[in-house]
Amino acid sequence: MKQYEYLAKGVLREHGIPIPPGRLVNNPGEAAEAVRDIGPAALKAQVLVGGRGKAGGIRFATNPDEARGVAAAMIGMDLKGYTVERLYAEGKLEIEREFYISVTTDRNKKIPLVMASLAGGVEIEDVDDSKIVRQWVDPRVGVLPYFGRELAQRLGLEGTLAKELADLVVKLYAIFREKDAELVEINPLAVVGGHLIAADARLNIDDSALFRHKTVEIIDEGSDLEKKVHKIGLAYVELDGDIAIMANGAGMAMATVDAIQYFGGRPANFLDAGGGASVEPTAQALDVLVSMKPKVIFINIFGGITRCDDVARAILQVKNTTGIPVPLVVRLVGTNEKEGVALLEQAGISAYSDMAPAAQRAVELRGGGRS
Repeated sequence: MKQYEYLAKGVLREHGIPIPPGRLVNNPGEAAEAVRDIGPAALKAQVLVGGRGKAGGIRFATNPDEARGVAAAMIGMDLKGYTVERLYAEGKLEIEREFYISVTTDRNKKIPLVMASLAGGVEIEDVDDSKIVRQWVDPRVGVLPYFGRELAQRLGLEGTLAKELADLVVKLYAIFREKDAELVEINPLAVVGGHLIAADARLNIDDSALFRHKTVEIIDEGSDLEKKVHKIGLAYVELDGDIAIMANGAGMAMATVDAIQYFGGRPANFLDAGGGASVEPTAQALDVLVSMKPKVIFINIFGGITRCDDVARAILQVKNTTGIPVPLVVRLVGTNEKEGVALLEQAGISAYSDMAPAAQRAVELRGGGRS
């Protein structure tokens, strides 16, 4: 369960981690009032997506009138498929340096992992691995001050910054444990006036532990496309690629995503059409994929409860009504396979029986592929 920035910042504040002054605003009037009280501020879109700044989701205002205009432009805007409904007005910082720090779980070692870097302010995936310091936590011991001092030393920090980082790591790990978090992240961890302050924050709580956190705000968040598919009753997650995917079953969908990546493509989504979705919801889901305007659509069905002829009818329904204006690759095998393949062939659509060549073909049609 991802938490909005303002909620994550509230948790940091409760644990004594310095954050800038800020408040949640719901309309331009509240934004103007916030800047009147706080002073020059950053107005930050409260959506659960990374890269807000580059996408226009973080803007600055120096006075109430400017804040009113900026908020009016931001509230209601589309930001990477998410509708901005609220902003977080936060005091503008004169940042001297930017670091990165997080606590998460190393799924291979099955223990907590603290990661830190002097290269903050960008997605950690974009930071060269040699610039990331990793320290694993013994859960029986936890994170004590010496752990933070070692981390600071490995980063090359000294004096006040080293002491503040050591203290911050202890508090960050306490949040990680108390909140049953999957991730606690501060990026950037800013240096302002020679001291550390959390300029941004992420807090993801393990869904399986929500029963232990009754006060956690349940977030009904997702892109408009995600919400649309969820209403159909199918599982969907938007990704950042351009090859749209539909498969039946979570395992098959994940395998399809992996196959596209293996052959050098970039999946645009994860879509689990379920183990027994009928023609209509399958057609509705395919309509959603078409509306994404991908470069290629790849449908990968291994029919068990799902009937291949139903999938074929859904494909033809969309083709004959709204149309499928991009290359379509279909892998169809299992229950009523012959009937489904025959229906598609009558419409001039070929179907693969194996996943690997189908995935490879989808990537080739996109114009990519492994070198």
